[in-house]
Amino acid sequence: MIGLAAALRRAGVLGINGRNVKLIQRTNPRRLYPKVDDKLLTKRMCAAAGVPVPRLLGAIEHHFELDRLAEIAARHDSFVVKPARGAMGNGIIVVEGRDGDMLLRSGGRRVTFDDVRFHAAEILSGLYALAGHLDRVIIEERLEVHPMLASAASGGVPDVRVVVYRGVPVMSMVRLPTRASAGRANLHQGAIAAGIDVATGRTHHAVQSNRLIEVHPDTGSSVLGVTVPHWDEILRIAALSAEMTGLGYIGVDVVLDATKGPLLLELNARPGLAIQIANFQGLLVPLEQIERVDTSRLDTAARIALAREIAAASRPHALPEAVPVPALEKVG
Repeated sequence: MIGLAAALRRAGVLGINGRNVKLIQRTNPRRLYPKVDDKLLTKRMCAAAGVPVPRLLGAIEHHFELDRLAEIAARHDSFVVKPARGAMGNGIIVVEGRDGDMLLRSGGRRVTFDDVRFHAAEILSGLYALAGHLDRVIIEERLEVHPMLASAASGGVPDVRVVVYRGVPVMSMVRLPTRASAGRANLHQGAIAAGIDVATGRTHHAVQSNRLIEVHPDTGSSVLGVTVPHWDEILRIAALSAEMTGLGYIGVDVVLDATKGPLLLELNARPGLAIQIANFQGLLVPLEQIERVDTSRLDTAARIALAREIAAASRPHALPEAVPVPALEKVG
């Protein structure tokens, strides 16, 4: 592992210590964290900034308000229940439809309304919150996978992660659900991470559970050379997200709906490092290039143009080999 860590440093890979000290502590004031850690606050901020988000069907703040969930369920055959302060997709329930008195969760699982109500009560109690504090329940519209990505995903909706530094989109990947991930875009549960060329919006490299892959294991379709639709709008949303939060280093998660196009799903003030593995490229070189520019003087369009310029000049596939995610914790 020591030899691999040294090779990763030479390849310009950002490690967890470097991320925490050089980026998060230096450019992300903790007073701004609530803007991204609380998804309800994020939605309000997006509304003010003109950033599109999934439609909010309702919110529950107290246990005595849980009956409101029944009212929402009566009006909508499909919806999503999630914690306002959750992370890594934990605590999210997707209701896709009905089967008589039963609700159909993603994956075809049948549950009762009381099951969903109990889950909402667990959310309020802080079971899925970042620090275990009391939380709020968000009920959102259920999104449909964009047809251009349907063959590259299985049982769920992919999402696009864009890492933004000083307002400039620096690296991106699309997380593709699989049967192994139970239809969730969660890399730790078996979803695919496909690196996206920021300049073109096309996937060029993909990994699943630290293994290089070229085709989706469930659909047999290639996950390389896939053009992510609405790429210009995704970059715009990412750049605007940095502006509206004031954070210098941020992860922006965008989902592509079949009819509405790109919608901001959530923001992350502590974005992970696996995006480097997905792109087979380290973050340090493009980050250093951005630091040479006074990005505070650039408008949104100019920052996106800078992002494309840096990406076009970069050298993908620069890592020494497929890298296990824990190895990134060894890189300073």
